[in-house]
Amino acid sequence: MEDLVAAEGIFSDRLERQPPDALLALIGMFAADTRSGKIDLGVGVYKDEAGHTPVFKAVKAAERHLEATQPTKSYVGPEGDVAFCRLLAPYILGGELAGDARLCAVQTPGGTGALRLGFDLLARADKSATVHVGTPTWANHPPIIKAVGLSIAKYRHIDLATQQICFDEAIAALGTAKRGDIVLLHGCCHNPVGADFTVEQWKQLAGLMADRGLIPFIDFAYHGLGDGLEQDARGVRIVAAHCPELVIAYSCDKNFGLYRERVGALYVLARDADAAQTVQSNLLALARANWSMPPDHGAAVVHLILDNAEWTASWRAELEEMRVRIASMRARLAELDPQLSFMADQKGMFSTLKLTPEQVKQLREDQAVYMAGSGRINIAGLVPGNIEAFVAAVKAVRD
Repeated sequence: MEDLVAAEGIFSDRLERQPPDALLALIGMFAADTRSGKIDLGVGVYKDEAGHTPVFKAVKAAERHLEATQPTKSYVGPEGDVAFCRLLAPYILGGELAGDARLCAVQTPGGTGALRLGFDLLARADKSATVHVGTPTWANHPPIIKAVGLSIAKYRHIDLATQQICFDEAIAALGTAKRGDIVLLHGCCHNPVGADFTVEQWKQLAGLMADRGLIPFIDFAYHGLGDGLEQDARGVRIVAAHCPELVIAYSCDKNFGLYRERVGALYVLARDADAAQTVQSNLLALARANWSMPPDHGAAVVHLILDNAEWTASWRAELEEMRVRIASMRARLAELDPQLSFMADQKGMFSTLKLTPEQVKQLREDQAVYMAGSGRINIAGLVPGNIEAFVAAVKAVRD
């Protein structure tokens, strides 16, 4: 017993305590705030004008159908719901590529699971590859990349002082990338800045990546919340038309409102059908080692919705309502404050204000306005009843 007590403790002596997640801490602070009129712009989920994250009518209908007809709760395979992946593909890639033998897909636990599986695959293929990332990016991207052992090279995606995309810097950075390197891109509604590439910029990027033999990895998490389902997929489809190899991490959490169900998919476009079979075999092996079988419920719901014309129409109508509400809040912000005029041109749920951490803290403590320390705000947290108070609060700390 004395030897055991004296021995080094694996957990206590060899692990470092990790800092708490700042966003989760923000959620706790907001909940504990008793002030009326407090504004939550931190949590990255869609909210309606009542401050709720609604369940789609089509989701409810599909769930009722599942409850009544689902014959078993047995495992799905490591590839997940194959029909879910097949029905979703045309919305992402268009009809022609969706049925291409070069395309393979697996269901994943959310978009995060798709990102991890995609980077696992790329690291298995080439551990020496560098991932080129425009900054700022989603806070979870770097930890996932580092967890699989790949290195990161950063370049500026945006100048927050001007709210303009640093496209020349992106082109210059990728011009130095070596063949086989990976380029992480946001498909639409960039998180955290809302600044997306134009069609011409997508074409230029796609041509550069194809010429230099780079592997595009597109995080497509907010499809339909920018300009619409077809318009938001333009960048992905441009890249797919130019580059012989492509990885796409897709999330249904936002555009189907299935956050807690963790519904995602990983799509890989290979050089040919034979390579696609090799990729698929590796995806299944990696998925088996990571989570064995993905959760079924959310993917089954999306499968049913996309396989039923009435439910598809209902889903698309509600998604459009969400998109229009977000766009209207952006337009109103631009109207209320000339220094927020950039909001009208950006897309999706997020933008990042050029505020210092001290100003963000002042907004929280003095004005009960809660946002990430980076200045990222969730536009969907604003409603007609609080948007003017928010702008006044920002002006008070900024001007």
